[in-house]
Amino acid sequence: MSSERAIHVDSREDLIYLLAEAAEIEHNLMCCYLFAAFSLKDEADGLDAAQAAELGRWRRAIVDVAIEEMSHLTLVANLTLAIGGSPHFGRPNFPVASGYHPSGVIVELRRLDRATLDHFIYLERPEGIETPDGATFSHRDSNYVRDMGAGRLMPSAQDYATVGHLYRGVRNAVSALCDSIGEAAMFVGDPALQVGPDLASLPGLLKVTDKASALRALDVIVEQGEGSPTDSEHSRYRRFIAIRDSYERAVAQNPDFDPSRPVAPNPVMRHPPEPKGKTFIDEPSAALALDFVNALYGAMLRALVQGFAEREPARKRAFLDTAIDGMFAITPVAQCLTKLPASPRTPGLNAGMTFATLRDVAPMPDAAAAATVLSERLRQLADGAAHALAGAPFAEDAAANLIKLAERLGAHAGAAAKVENKQTTIAASADASQAPGQSPAIEVAEGRDVTIAFETKRCIHARFCVLQQPGVFKANVVGPWIAPDDATSTEGLVATAQNCPSGAIRYRRKDGGAEESPPPVNLIQVRENGPLALRGALSIDGEAIGYRATLCRCGQSQNKPFCDGSHKSAGFAATGEPSDGDVTPLAARDGPVVIRPQRDGPLAVSGNLEVVSGTGRTIRKATDLRLCRCGASGAKPYCDGSHARVGSQS
Repeated sequence: MSSERAIHVDSREDLIYLLAEAAEIEHNLMCCYLFAAFSLKDEADGLDAAQAAELGRWRRAIVDVAIEEMSHLTLVANLTLAIGGSPHFGRPNFPVASGYHPSGVIVELRRLDRATLDHFIYLERPEGIETPDGATFSHRDSNYVRDMGAGRLMPSAQDYATVGHLYRGVRNAVSALCDSIGEAAMFVGDPALQVGPDLASLPGLLKVTDKASALRALDVIVEQGEGSPTDSEHSRYRRFIAIRDSYERAVAQNPDFDPSRPVAPNPVMRHPPEPKGKTFIDEPSAALALDFVNALYGAMLRALVQGFAEREPARKRAFLDTAIDGMFAITPVAQCLTKLPASPRTPGLNAGMTFATLRDVAPMPDAAAAATVLSERLRQLADGAAHALAGAPFAEDAAANLIKLAERLGAHAGAAAKVENKQTTIAASADASQAPGQSPAIEVAEGRDVTIAFETKRCIHARFCVLQQPGVFKANVVGPWIAPDDATSTEGLVATAQNCPSGAIRYRRKDGGAEESPPPVNLIQVRENGPLALRGALSIDGEAIGYRATLCRCGQSQNKPFCDGSHKSAGFAATGEPSDGDVTPLAARDGPVVIRPQRDGPLAVSGNLEVVSGTGRTIRKATDLRLCRCGASGAKPYCDGSHARVGSQS
């Protein structure tokens, strides 16, 4: 565009330098957006139901934008890896010093008010759109220019008017360098290092391996930010304008309306040598919580960095899953901070997360050692949670979740990743169901030759049992309804139990006959307007669940991740005959199937997997899948990132 200053890129080194700045911009803005979202009030702050619901929509929209920033950071990392560079995840602490970015890009932590909204709109504006920055964001050193001109050997920071301007400069540079040195010489990075949608459910995420995918990745970043002619209403620029319009309507109804808590601008966790514009958090309870959440943020950043550096698939996934799950663990602590006083010296101001950075976040050269070190760190944080979060209702859950992450990552600390899949016997299930103090969720019926166990919460009423063995499974009776000794034959009863798709019915033989074993082929059946029916040696988050399960894909189940039949009352509509995908034969067809429900996201499933339609047609073979469980994906049964758009909670 004519108003843009040209961005000069003469070498691969120049481009890697420019991508490092792009990564910092994405990382910094993600933190700014999250800080604003954490500051928003809820019903506990005295809002009525309508106000709380509206601010809830704002919060979801802003968090969605932050998730997109995470996606952009990942795309930039993929592009950097593709051209032979190392992804950049470091950044300066807040507030970012004047001149670090172009003079028009001010990066500070502020609560959400009208000025902050104007600032976000200003940052995401399309090139050529004139809009003022937020009233409280003064442009320091406005005449400062970051430009050494073309023809220099040493890379240098350059000016850009908007984030879109920066990425158009990167896009032009990719095309020019491909033309000058050749596409094959340009994309020399190892594809095994790439992080794609099979590893992280981020909107628009794709692997970068050549010029076409590089340009597409850059287009995704620009379109999600300032928008495109075909989808401008979903851009971040338009979404922030929509929030501002809602803000103005609220103020018109109530001039005293304030959507956020009085969170201090630019909080810091250490006494600053230059205190101007910063708030030192030294109120004891806030200081402890801030120390904890920043330490957790640092651990998650280390896991993320290690995930990009890892080539071995199982460990790569483990590091990335730890980073993603840990980021969700940050939210309740960061929101709690905004309700705590910041300092005795600043009455009336509350604390906020500072996103303090580690001095170095380079990946560790030994991945097994990295898993050991990070697992140790997570346990240390779990031990410190009770003291740091004293009195918080989520302290115990926070500690338990960190222990779970530590154990999961610790399994990869050896020279080779090991997957254990210990199947719980029906006898153990029966014993557990009768344990004192536990709910008898599993009914156990003892027969001469077979013991039947029935888990009510997993039943989807497929009715195979009452239709195939009506003498055993007696419908519509009062009292005991399972009579194993009334079976037409023991083998018939066993076959009926194995036909139960949900795994609600399990059995143990007393006659010396064969017990149920893993199937020779792992299957994921897509049921018409219903759940996903899985068969294999199944485990969910490390806990064996048997060989059969039906998992929710409508988003309405009250027993997630299992289906409870809610798709029927919800009127869920989704084909059981999706289009074909890659059906290249796998090296093996059996083995463990590991299911990891992602927080507020899809089902991450790994193993040797064959996806079949409702009529049994094989439609895809894969070893890693992200399966939709919010019901909103346009690519069912696979996730397309829609869970972020619809605010799915699971």
